[in-house]
Amino acid sequence: MSSRGEKKPGGKGKTGGGKRGGKQKPSGKQRSGKLPRAQEISAGGVVLRDEQVVVIVPTRRAPDGSRVLALPKGHVDPGENTLQAAEREVREETGVSVELIRELGEVRYWYRRDGRTIPKSVTFYLFSYLSGDTADHDDEVEEARWIDLREAQTALTHAAEREMVQRALAYLQEDR
Repeated sequence: MSSRGEKKPGGKGKTGGGKRGGKQKPSGKQRSGKLPRAQEISAGGVVLRDEQVVVIVPTRRAPDGSRVLALPKGHVDPGENTLQAAEREVREETGVSVELIRELGEVRYWYRRDGRTIPKSVTFYLFSYLSGDTADHDDEVEEARWIDLREAQTALTHAAEREMVQRALAYLQEDR
């Protein structure tokens, strides 16, 4: 006799593909309870050198296979705060060293991976370029280069990153 739909020992719940509380995951598998959603926390930077900003082309493509033009950013490692992570990610992905000007803000969004929805937050900082060569980027980046700050307002792939460039431009306008 199949155990599908029979009560487990102790009389709690059902096993197999039965419904629980009238809800069933689209895969048809029973969900044994709510699991905490893993949130990704990242940090990145808008790095200025005169009227230019450093951008990257990551090796990872967009879902449609196209190249992505992005700001340097990445996960916060254990023991780091978002500023430390942003400085490290900028150095690793672009080959340049930076000095903090100010925090620009946080971006929150969701994306899908392996059929799961993942919430993500990215804190961006405004930096000034100190030294280094964009040719010294890591292997997660296909290319790192400088482009005009105003060009970045339209050229960056993601709207949230274009917004960070707009905030950097607004800061520069206030500073003059």
